[in-house]
Amino acid sequence: MERHGSVLALLDAAGTFFKPERLAFPGAGERDWERAASLDPGARGPDGTWRLNFWCFAIERPGGRWVLVDAGVGPAEGPGAPWCPVPGRLPQALSEAGIAPADVESVVLTHLHEDHVGWSTTAAGDPLFPRARYVVQHAETAALDRSDPVWQWVVEPLRATGQLDEVRGEHPLGRGVTLLPTPGHTPGHQSVLVEQPGGRDVVVTGDALVHAVQLGNPAVAYAHERDPVTARASREALLERAAAHRALLAPAHLTPAFIAP
Repeated sequence: MERHGSVLALLDAAGTFFKPERLAFPGAGERDWERAASLDPGARGPDGTWRLNFWCFAIERPGGRWVLVDAGVGPAEGPGAPWCPVPGRLPQALSEAGIAPADVESVVLTHLHEDHVGWSTTAAGDPLFPRARYVVQHAETAALDRSDPVWQWVVEPLRATGQLDEVRGEHPLGRGVTLLPTPGHTPGHQSVLVEQPGGRDVVVTGDALVHAVQLGNPAVAYAHERDPVTARASREALLERAAAHRALLAPAHLTPAFIAP
């Protein structure tokens, strides 16, 4: 379990992607792959496979409260089951960190892909974090197809309990925590800036940065980005902002939980 200041990294799962890395990032050249291997050697599996982690991040707040960023791959029956390494272990990781579900005041969902929302609710539709508001960009829910299993797993039950908080644009989430729109991977994708006076700021990237090949060359597109042009612009702006402030990156899928831009 790794921590930087108020930000705690929680590993929900690890596994091999269903597509070889060179097919997932078809525009990357040989120099890009060499750079990626030096930044994150653990991502390269045998025969060109892509090994990735599924990180969630908990941000400590005053009074023993926490903000959770992303909710992992979820249980075996969750919407990520067709391709994710389920079941994840986020509930256990939270318990090991001394964080009870009722201690979580907000759950920030960077976007509504299956591997980021799995532990939002139970199979019965009950919110796993009973006192939390679940914060997502309105653009994200507006673009989600009603037939997507995440709609039934996350959006419907959280709207029913009044816990889904659909925000628009840059949004403060308490002192020192700001939601930053980073669209492109999905229409309403968001990242999280954690400012730490006296310490190093952290940027939780979500899937604005999916693989180290995009850290070495932000122009490299991911095959599953909804809008590659917008995704590139978001990624470049986010990395420039992080570098200017010497902030650490906390990506969702790299082998290391924290990495310098």
